[in-house]
Amino acid sequence: MPASSLDELVALCKRRGFIFQGSEIYGGLQGTYDYGPLGVELKNNLKQAWWRRNVYERDDMEGLDASVLTHRLVLYYSGHEATFADPMVDNRISKKRYRLDHLLKEQPEEVLRRLYRAMEVEEDNLHALVQAMMQAPERAGGAMTAAGVLDPATAEPGDWTPPRYFNMMFKTYVGPVEDEASLAYLRPETAQGIFVNFKNVLDSTSRKLPFGIAQIGKAFRNEITPRNFIFRVREFEQMEIEYFVRPGEDEYWHRYWVEERLRWWQEMGLSRDNLVPYEQPPEELAHYAKATVDILYRFPHGLEELEGIANRTDFDLGSHTKDQEELGITARVLKNEHSTARLAYRDPDTGKWFVPYVIEPSAGVDRGVLALLSEAFTREELPNGEERIVLKLKPQLAPIKVAVIPLVRNRPEITEYAKRLKARLQALGLGRILYEDTGNIGKAYRRHDEVGTPFAITVDYDTIGQSKDGTTRLKDTVTVRDRDTMEQIRLHVEELEGFLREKLRW
Repeated sequence: MPASSLDELVALCKRRGFIFQGSEIYGGLQGTYDYGPLGVELKNNLKQAWWRRNVYERDDMEGLDASVLTHRLVLYYSGHEATFADPMVDNRISKKRYRLDHLLKEQPEEVLRRLYRAMEVEEDNLHALVQAMMQAPERAGGAMTAAGVLDPATAEPGDWTPPRYFNMMFKTYVGPVEDEASLAYLRPETAQGIFVNFKNVLDSTSRKLPFGIAQIGKAFRNEITPRNFIFRVREFEQMEIEYFVRPGEDEYWHRYWVEERLRWWQEMGLSRDNLVPYEQPPEELAHYAKATVDILYRFPHGLEELEGIANRTDFDLGSHTKDQEELGITARVLKNEHSTARLAYRDPDTGKWFVPYVIEPSAGVDRGVLALLSEAFTREELPNGEERIVLKLKPQLAPIKVAVIPLVRNRPEITEYAKRLKARLQALGLGRILYEDTGNIGKAYRRHDEVGTPFAITVDYDTIGQSKDGTTRLKDTVTVRDRDTMEQIRLHVEELEGFLREKLRW
C-alpha cells in the first residue's frame, strides 16, 4: 500500500539517507534538497532506466547535454521573458506570500463561491477565476479580503494585496561586469537547449524525420511557494524528449507518446490505478500548445502532475529560426532578428524546406523519485504481531541491489569471506553491493527491508565448511533472502551470478 502521508516519506528519507534539506545546518534553504547516499542511487537508477529506454533501445533518438547557463535571447524568443510568470499575492497581516492559484485551491467552498460571485465568474472554473483576477488585480485584492480568503499559515482571513505576476527565472551575469549586456539566465527548462541545437544534431547525425533528441538535466525556477517536499522545488531535474515530426503526423505521435510514457511508468513500478491521464482543456493550454496530456499521479498530498506530453507544433523551432517568412510557420512567433541558423528540415523527395512540429514528453526526476517512494512504501504486520516497513521498489531501481552480511563479526574466516564475496559481486556491474557488518542479522534484514534492498546474502558457518553436523557439504553456499517474501534459499556462490543477473535484468 502506498504511503498514506507525506510525513511518513519525509521521515524515512531523513532517517535512512535518501534526501536531506538543503543547507540544513544553517537553517535550510527553502525549495532545495540534497540527495543522500541512497537517494542519489535511486535517482541515478531512474535516470539510467529512462535513458536506456528512450535512447539506447530506440533507433530514432539522440542524446544531448546542453548548458545550464542560457543566453538571454534564447529565452526572449522562446517567450519566457514575457510569459514565464506565476500569479502572486501577499497577506498584509501575516506578511506571507502565495501563488494565487495554489492559495485558492486550498480555500473552503463557501469562500470560493463568494469570490466567484464577486469576480462575476461561473463557479467551478478556477482557471477562469484566476484569469479574471489577474485582469482586474485591484478589484481582486479587495474581493479576496471581503470573501474571507484564509491564510494557510494562520487559518485566519487575510488582508490581501492586488495579485501580480512574478517571473520565475533566475538571473545571473556572465563575466566581471553586471550590466544588461552580460545578463543571462539559469535555464528554467531543458527544452530550449534542444531546440537551439536542432541544426547541430541534424547536421552531425543526418537524421530523417521523425526523430527525437533526449536530455536529462537540472533546471531552475524561482517558485513563489515551494512545497510538498521534493514535489515543487526551485532546483530540480528534468527528463525531456523533443520528438520532431512532419506537420499532419503530429496528432498520431502525440497519442503514441502518451501511451508510451504511461507504459514506462508502470514498468517502473507505478500502479495504473494511481496514474491518471488528464487532457488539458483549451483554456488551460500553454500559448504554444495544440494539445497537452498530463500524466497525474496520486501522491500522498493529492493528484498532481508527474509528466506532461505536449504537442508544441512548430512554435519552438519557428521562434528560433532565421528566414521565418520563407518557412510557412503556423504558430504565432516573435520576429527573430538575431538567429544565424535555419532551424528547418528539407524534404528529401521535394526539396522543400519546412519547420517540423514537435512532441514533448517532459518528466520531473524528483517527482518520479517521490512517486516511486510513495508507491513502494509498505507497512506490513508480520505473523508474530510485529510490524515492518518495506520499500517494495523494482529490484532494478533499488539503491542497494544486494547486501552481503556476515552472520557474526568476531570470526575473521566469515567476515573475510563476506568481503571477498562482496567484491566479486560488485565486479558484475549490477549496481551497488553493500557489505553490511552490524553483527545482528535480524536488524540488518529490517534495515534493508526499509531501504528496498531486494536481496540479502548471509555468509555463515556452513559457508566456511563448519556446519553443526560436522560435515562440509554446504561449504561455499550462502543463504539468499528475498525482501518481499522474506523467504530464504541456499545457493552455491557459483550460482549467484546467474541468479542475480536473472532477477535484476530489465
